[in-house]
Amino acid sequence: MSDQLLKQWIVENYEPGTITPVLGDWLRIDLIHNAGGLFGLLQGTAAVFAVVTLVVVGLIASMELRWGWRSWVTTLALGLLLGGAIGNFIDRIRLGYVVDFADIGIGTWRWYIFNVADMAVSCFFLVLLALWIIGPMLQSRGRGAQEAAPSSKDAEGPVAG
Repeated sequence: MSDQLLKQWIVENYEPGTITPVLGDWLRIDLIHNAGGLFGLLQGTAAVFAVVTLVVVGLIASMELRWGWRSWVTTLALGLLLGGAIGNFIDRIRLGYVVDFADIGIGTWRWYIFNVADMAVSCFFLVLLALWIIGPMLQSRGRGAQEAAPSSKDAEGPVAG
């Protein structure tokens, strides 16, 4: 919802192609209409990406039903992906393109122009990467603690005979 509200405000207050500094050159508003996919690839394929989004939403719901609540981090990650997918899906269905406006970079070194929904999807990938890197370390640390702890049999001491 914050994605749609911010996009609405941007569209009402800025003209496409007009660059407005927010934090100097580092963060600017540059309203564009992205009729393609990620990073502006495959322009003119908004309808195809809308269908792909429906498939992704179905997969996310299935994953949450199957694996959700095993870990709040997994649920958070899937929620970020779902929210981002739905935010851009609404634009594609309603407008035929996605409203992108956030332009970050320094001088001529710029990132792709994006929106709040894109940030949510990016955060999903960061959480997934963190789980992939940190998850095994946490599991091995937990196994090491279990192996080091004495079992209840060891705690009783030797059995008298």
